[in-house]
Amino acid sequence: MSEYQILHNPRCSKSRQTLALLNDNGIEPKVIEYLKQTPSATELGAICGKLGVEPEAIVRKKEDLFKTLQLAEQSLSAEQWLEVMAQHPKLIERPIVIRGEHARIGRPPESVLELM
Repeated sequence: MSEYQILHNPRCSKSRQTLALLNDNGIEPKVIEYLKQTPSATELGAICGKLGVEPEAIVRKKEDLFKTLQLAEQSLSAEQWLEVMAQHPKLIERPIVIRGEHARIGRPPESVLELM
């Protein structure tokens, strides 16, 4: 089993680039297609801890769904953001690469090299 995991969306160019970058560096991460295997609110909270950010920081605010749900007009707690992302995984920033107790968002893809 790989010590690396990637929350991946194969339709996202940054996600594909990040996965290719990992592969080019000899890393075969466990690929989690988060739109099919959605992390729970608890798992998302742990990922935020590894990223060192509050949950709202990994919300895709330019996503149409964000506007549809009128999230900009709401003041949500960290726990509420985690629940919203667990219910609507399309709102989760991508890709996220996890290695042990650390994680990085692959924007730009090269940022994940810090985990090596």
